[in-house]
Order: sequence, then structure tokens, then C-alpha cells
Amino acid sequence: MIRINYKPAGTPPATLLPREGSKKRAEINLIQYDAESILESDFDSFEELVPKLDPGKVNWINIDGLGDIDLLRKLSDHFHIHPLALEDVLNTAQRPKVEHFTSHFFIVSEMIYFDEAGQLAFEQVSLFLGDYFVITIQEECGHDVFEHVRARLRAGRGYARKMKADYLAYALLDATVDQIFPVLESVGDSIESVEEELLDKPTRASLKKLYEAKRLLLHLRRAAWPHREIFNSLIRDDTGLIGRETQVFLRDCYDHITQIIDIIESYRDLTAGLMDLYLSSLGFRTNEIMRVLTVVTVLFIPLTFFAGVYGMNFHTEFPWNMPELSWPFGYAFFWSVCLCTVAGMLIFFKRKKWL
Repeated sequence: MIRINYKPAGTPPATLLPREGSKKRAEINLIQYDAESILESDFDSFEELVPKLDPGKVNWINIDGLGDIDLLRKLSDHFHIHPLALEDVLNTAQRPKVEHFTSHFFIVSEMIYFDEAGQLAFEQVSLFLGDYFVITIQEECGHDVFEHVRARLRAGRGYARKMKADYLAYALLDATVDQIFPVLESVGDSIESVEEELLDKPTRASLKKLYEAKRLLLHLRRAAWPHREIFNSLIRDDTGLIGRETQVFLRDCYDHITQIIDIIESYRDLTAGLMDLYLSSLGFRTNEIMRVLTVVTVLFIPLTFFAGVYGMNFHTEFPWNMPELSWPFGYAFFWSVCLCTVAGMLIFFKRKKWL
């Protein structure tokens, strides 16, 4: 089911309520880097983090967990984050979007990945982009799609360490988008498997798999479509927070999300076609069964008639009674007539191409 988060009627705007089930204590990680150096640290409190921030470098602050409201308030006070943005952070059913505030961008994205159990997980990630900082706030601890970005930063490969915070924000968003491709590949394999089952032998299990694929595509569509608006807005930014060089990379990401949307729409059309195929196969199979039963019924109609006539047990002493009742070969004659009748009917059905 689609998650719906809402607050009780009359709740004032920008009211911060911890997400149910989240740990009270959030995990704070800082990756601080420039072209020559990189520093990675974990902190127990926001007060320990603040002295380590360096406006001359790129500061990536990652927070795992939505249970520490005090931490979010301190984060808001230090980076001048609007309380309504923090409210959206805690609303984990938020639609992906981008908002521009005075000194930063607020971006809501959705990570899609396979967890340790092989189950597909949807997790909201909130991103704040400023002049020298990127803040990512995740729902859970230890699960994200950013490990490749961290590896590139540590190794100093590519443009990661040479660019500013806007490029880091692009790299994180690009990671969330690229992670959808293997998910779509898995969905495509599942749909192909269901298609083979429907062509061979449609069952209720196949129908269940088809509905699961349709529901998953619905979730993927809800997650992917708004990202195109996000990239479109960032590409056309004129505030100066997104550099021209980064906008080139964002256009490439825009192409990726457009490709993903096209694949999702193609799969949705395919699942709709498979649903029609299932109904057609089911109807065809029912017709085949009914045809066989009809042929069997028609074959037994004359046999039932013969058995009824010869089962009337007329008295054998009168001349107008059936002579076969007292004939020594009457029983064999009866079966010969039955078998010849059945054989003749089968030949007739075969010539009519009803079999």
C-alpha cells in the first residue's frame, strides 16, 4: 500500500515530530575534503561537529536516523534551515522535490536498493546544498547507495575532489538514479518469467507475480517521475549555487532519469498486455476443456440411447420383440454397433476439424 503520513488536525505548521520506530540517537558522519586532502570522522553530538567545519573545504555531513529532534533543530539554527524543510525531512512519504531558500537548496530524493534479505527497499533521503556544505539525512542507519561516491572521494578519482559542493550534490543524486537501473533489470527479468509462464500454463501464482510487478512499477514511477522536475530545476538555476560545469553533469543525469521513465512506462504497458494475455489464455484454456467435455458428452449420447433400448427387457416369446435378446451373439452385436458408432463420430469430427 502507498504510505500516507499525516499529523492530527490542528497541528501548527513546522511542528517536528520524530518518526515512529527511529532510534533516539542519530549517527553523524563528516567527510571534509579539497583537492589535496580528505578527512572522515564520526561524531556523537552536533557540538563536536561544529568546530570541525571548514568553509574553505567541501563538508559532507551525513545523518542517519530521524529520531533526534534536538539535533535537527541545532542543524537548522547553524545552517539557517527553514523549519518547514525540517518538517518535510521527517515526513518520509514526501514526494521528491527541490526548493530554493535564501542560502541553500533543499532536495528530497528517494533511494531504491536491495537490502541484505534481497527485498526491495524505498528510503527517503533529504539533501541540503549550500555554498560549502552538503547535508544528507537518511531514514535508516547503514543502508544507502552512496558508497561508490565515498570511494571516489577517498581515492581522489575523477572530478569529485576538484569540484565544489554542487558537484557532490550531483554525485549523490546521480547515485540514487543509477541504482534504479539494476532494480529495473530485476523487474524486467521477473516480467519475462511471468510471460513465459502465461504462454505455457497460466496459473494463479503467475497472476500474483504479475500484480506484484505492476505494484512495484507503480512505486518506481512515483519515485522516478518527480526527479525529472528536480534536475530540470537545478539545470536552470541562476542563483550561483549550481555552477555551469555541474549543470553539464546534471543534464546527463536528466537523460538517465528520462531513460528510466521510458523503461518504466514500457514495462507498465507490457504488464497490461500480459494481463490481457492471461485472460485470453484462461479463456482459451477454458474453451479447450469445454470442447473436450462436449465431445465426450456427444459420444456417449448414442451409447446411452442403445443401452436404454436394449435395457428395456422385452418378453422374448412374442414375435414383435427384439430378436437380439435371444440371439447368442446379441451381446457382441451390441458392442460392435456401439464401437462403430463412436468410430464414425470421431472420423466425422476429425474431418470437420473439431478435434
